[in-house]
Amino acid sequence: MKYLYPLLFSILFLCFSCNNTKEVQEVSNNIDSLKISSDHIVSSIGEILIPKAKKAVSEWKEYRDVDDFILKYYSISTTEALEYAEELSTLMQLMKDSVRVEKLKELSVTARFNVLHNEALRLSDMATISSISNEEIKEEVFKIVEVFSALNSKINTIYKAEELQNSLEIDTETPIELIEKPMSYERKKIDKPKISRKKLDKKLIPPKKME
Repeated sequence: MKYLYPLLFSILFLCFSCNNTKEVQEVSNNIDSLKISSDHIVSSIGEILIPKAKKAVSEWKEYRDVDDFILKYYSISTTEALEYAEELSTLMQLMKDSVRVEKLKELSVTARFNVLHNEALRLSDMATISSISNEEIKEEVFKIVEVFSALNSKINTIYKAEELQNSLEIDTETPIELIEKPMSYERKKIDKPKISRKKLDKKLIPPKKME
């Protein structure tokens, strides 16, 4: 009987120690999960193409490849962002060099393609820098997502303008004169008939009287 209480006490002590260890482990796991989430990058989805613009690029494989691949960057870890950066920059270069839609070859659109490709190259370069911080990676990912949204916005603007032009059923590129200028007429100069001196003299000499 005298050994019963020490035995029970030992069992209770062991149970209490196990529970504490479990709680400490759970807290440690929670801390680790917080560290992982602090490295995660979440971006809001930007502007997507309107139906008419989407139809126009439907046969443009290089654009669709970028559009599909960039979805990864809306929710991604900093490590994954660097791992995929080289492939992303390659896809963007292919898109930039293969514009298949004539309306999208204007300078304002080309400039956005170039900026997007440059930002992807910058992210790819970050993968080679050991001292790069998570904040710098996040900032670059946000830029890429933002520039891609700006590109889609510009493409949408082009096709919205085309829809507006078609709805008006006129060529809006030709200026419309609201006020017509009155037609000008030159006054014809009326020349007075010239009378010869002889004719004038005859008119001035009175006719002879009949005797």
